[in-house]
Amino acid sequence: MYDTNRLVLVTHVIDTEGPLRESLDATFERLSHLLGVDDLPHTPETLDLLKEKALPLGWKEELVAQVINGHALSYKQSWQDIDGMLDRIMSEKFRFALPDSYGGGWVFNWHCLDHVGFESNPRGRDLGVHRIFDHFHARLNAQKDCPDGLHYHFHYISTYHEAHRCATSLLNSAHEFLDVLCRRIIERHWFPQVARAGFTAERPDSHWFLEQWIPYDLSNTALDDPRAFDLHTDFRSGRSADWRGAPSDWSVYHPLHDDYRVPGNCRRWIGRALNVLSRIASLTEREVEKAFARADKGQPTLLGIAGHDWRDLGTEVDATRELIQKVASLYPHVRFKYCEAVEAFRRATGVPEYIPDPLELDVAFHPETPEDVPHLDITTRRGRVFGPQPFLAIETMSGRFLHDNLDRDMHGGVWHYPFHSDTLSLSDVRRIGIAANDEFANASIAILDRDSSGMLVPGFHS
Repeated sequence: MYDTNRLVLVTHVIDTEGPLRESLDATFERLSHLLGVDDLPHTPETLDLLKEKALPLGWKEELVAQVINGHALSYKQSWQDIDGMLDRIMSEKFRFALPDSYGGGWVFNWHCLDHVGFESNPRGRDLGVHRIFDHFHARLNAQKDCPDGLHYHFHYISTYHEAHRCATSLLNSAHEFLDVLCRRIIERHWFPQVARAGFTAERPDSHWFLEQWIPYDLSNTALDDPRAFDLHTDFRSGRSADWRGAPSDWSVYHPLHDDYRVPGNCRRWIGRALNVLSRIASLTEREVEKAFARADKGQPTLLGIAGHDWRDLGTEVDATRELIQKVASLYPHVRFKYCEAVEAFRRATGVPEYIPDPLELDVAFHPETPEDVPHLDITTRRGRVFGPQPFLAIETMSGRFLHDNLDRDMHGGVWHYPFHSDTLSLSDVRRIGIAANDEFANASIAILDRDSSGMLVPGFHS
């Protein structure tokens, strides 16, 4: 069994989005958008004065300086920049600069985003399906015994389809959103276990979507004083991330059906992750001490810290380790462990180390008969599916990727999908993917592909 008494589970989640560029004009545009700071000359000299808080801006000088400090503007503008950083921070020397209480090294959780569905790209995002995922998947596989996790991140597409902006509506982004998930299943044999919402913004539509398929969610950025968000124009009144009133004590909770911020009886677990060296919801010594004090009471505590791959993560890890080292010395009976996110959630929620019946799905294809149309039968061979149904992904002969609902059997753990004029003609199906998690984030994926005779037959299965 895990020893979960007096344990802090340090979980570093990275919104993994690839390179990002920002021109001088774009920096001033952000100051206008975020803080309403306008009518300034767009010059390096002005920027230097703002960094030094030497221009009168009423009460906004400190906030502006946080937005444009040296770390905040140190973007990784190319894959070469990012890979140079990864070479350093994924090295054994860096990971073990401050071992955890068990002698372990630092662990990263790479929440990969796909930039799709955009019509303008002024900040140089790397557009295309799998572009980010494949890059980090290769990096993790290239390192022997890499402890890092590969997880899920998504951005809601803005009204004008701008790659550097993030809206809040999943329904308005549904086509792109589902296309990416279908292709991750069918083309990469991968299904998300832990999610991070874009700009940490959840709304009822994304809340209910996550509730169907993804058991762990690390998007909560609640603060003890929710009024702190109102200092920033983009966060005021819940405009972007809205975690006002959510637990800020480092507890992990099931959300309420009608309000993801309130503990309730939904299925998934939501954890808290604060930013590092950031203008908003930033990790402080007091927050780290809250986590250790909670663990000192015998409550295993998930301490989530968040960042982006286009910033200098080494600087952020060093700052975090300094806080942990300082606070840990005050709590000699509390241990801390650097964790992959699934492990962190399991330990924080009391899941035993050995899970006896991890999920396994069985998918069978039945060709057309005089009595019935061609159809799929999906059966839970072992374990239990998280949510009401597995996720169905279909690739058509023309290369489209579609998602559809399954028909639920009268018996629990069994679903069906027919191919006919009201769903999809079997002749237009190239590949099929079925994926699901159980409540402990054990994923099961089954792929059906056409054989040389054109029959749909089992391919990949996990």
